[in-house]
Amino acid sequence: MAFNPTALNLPHHPFRITLKEEQYFIFDEIRKKHLVLTPEEWVRQHFIQYLIKERKFPKSLIQIEGGLHLNALQKRTDIVIFNTSGERIMVIECKAPSVKISQAVFDQASRYNSVHKAKWLVVTNGLKHCYAQIDHLKSSFLFFEELPDYRDL
Repeated sequence: MAFNPTALNLPHHPFRITLKEEQYFIFDEIRKKHLVLTPEEWVRQHFIQYLIKERKFPKSLIQIEGGLHLNALQKRTDIVIFNTSGERIMVIECKAPSVKISQAVFDQASRYNSVHKAKWLVVTNGLKHCYAQIDHLKSSFLFFEELPDYRDL
């Protein structure tokens, strides 16, 4: 069985990928375990490495698949970034490369962030990335072409 990953608009990283019982797994450096390699996980792992290697985000301040309650429903946030004071500063929603980054996808991530109240919201499918800084008092978004380094947030 051949592994044929989608090329993404993110830097390459030498992931540890294994095949077990006809299922591919990717090693998650944050959670220190092997995860089923889905298209969404492929994007999430690439984006995490982009944050760490390119944007200098500390591994210790990255939380993956954190739970949240939204309208009495249990949901999961793909990635949450904290500052050194323990405050949530960024919510990142990862989609499979085949999922178009649409207003509906951005709205979903915004609903999740309505619980976290992070200053930054990121939506990515690995091909297209949407970076928004949020002013919660004015309920407005300011979009950026690039994500700042961690120290500049």
